[in-house]
Amino acid sequence: MKNTLTLAAWMIHATIATAQTTWNLIWSEEFNGAQINTQQWNYDIGTGNWGWGNNELQYYTNQSANLSVSNGLATFRALDQPFGNSNYTSARIQSKNKFSVQYGKIEARMKLPMGQGLWPAFWMLGQNIDDVSWPQCGEIDIMEHVNNNPYINGTVHWYQNGHQSSGSSISTDITQFHLYSIEWDEDKIQWFVDGILYKTFNIQNSVHNAFHQPFFIIMNVAVGGLWPGSPDNTTIFPAEMVVDYVRVYQPETVGISENDSANKLYPNPNNGSFRIPNPENTICVQLYNTMGKLIYRANNSDGHFSTELPTGWYTLEIIQKDGKIIRQALMIE
Repeated sequence: MKNTLTLAAWMIHATIATAQTTWNLIWSEEFNGAQINTQQWNYDIGTGNWGWGNNELQYYTNQSANLSVSNGLATFRALDQPFGNSNYTSARIQSKNKFSVQYGKIEARMKLPMGQGLWPAFWMLGQNIDDVSWPQCGEIDIMEHVNNNPYINGTVHWYQNGHQSSGSSISTDITQFHLYSIEWDEDKIQWFVDGILYKTFNIQNSVHNAFHQPFFIIMNVAVGGLWPGSPDNTTIFPAEMVVDYVRVYQPETVGISENDSANKLYPNPNNGSFRIPNPENTICVQLYNTMGKLIYRANNSDGHFSTELPTGWYTLEIIQKDGKIIRQALMIE
């Protein structure tokens, strides 16, 4: 049976949707080349100080065996192989002194390895770390996963008479692609997986001043360390973290009238088949359910999209090449 919407309900929905936040894309890494773009990223090399501060066991390299780019994907590989004084190799890249951001939406679409002693992460450090050290610089862990846990962690670290931290977790199948993100403003940091909010941290207190400054981005796969412990005979190598993209946005609040909204796609309502105007300016479209979970993503050069989703309300997100994100309600009947 088809879902129908009364005129009154449509008017209520249109009123709610008249003011929305548009995210403007300010920086991205789509991994469209044949190798890591060193104009945007630095390689971390070696074992760091005391295993990068965590007693990690790997030696980070810039070799293609540990990090390669092809078909729009970056693959980080932890290998069980001797290198220097280490028994494992892996890769870690960061954007320090090449890109940093203060407030916004930071996201990466990625799938992760699972196994004892594995520690993939997508995280950020304060750009001033060389001046003030850690944890005074602040740390925002957008996504971390350890061992065989059926969940990922989102955590924040800061200095307050010593090291302090606050974290939470959410269950997900880390071996499949998911969108891991934070939304960060002057008041708070929020953590999401596929658009589902699972943690909010208030940063209005003066002890959280570290989170009101620019941060740079880090991605890596660690092996061993204080948190996961060492690999064992159940750990499968190579262990691969595959990243589709990394994108950073800053918000612009805009008003959307009902007529303006209606021009973004047609028809609406529809039977799962719809078109958007100006497809030449579109990177992709995404649909979220009423719980905020990403359930559909497609790129079609002629602007026509078809789904087999159930009837009901969805949020359509149109990601444009000019850096704008357009969101509006869509009804499948």
